[in-house]
Amino acid sequence: MNALPISQARDADLRFSQKALERAAARASQMAAQTGTALIVFRNGRVETIQPAGGHVSIHTPRTVKEPESNYGDKS
Repeated sequence: MNALPISQARDADLRFSQKALERAAARASQMAAQTGTALIVFRNGRVETIQPAGGHVSIHTPRTVKEPESNYGDKS
């Protein structure tokens, strides 16, 4: 295992992956607030359901969801 931080990785995709995950989480939170949908997060070893307003709803067993494949086009 490499001891260097991800921000120093040689692979650009890996270097910028943390920021991409942060943007995705922010967008998911925004969409949840707009649609009134709860967020499902893994925190402190537990799966939690969180309402968009920030209140905790429940702790539960996760369900498996299969999303359709997306066409991301050319990555260059």
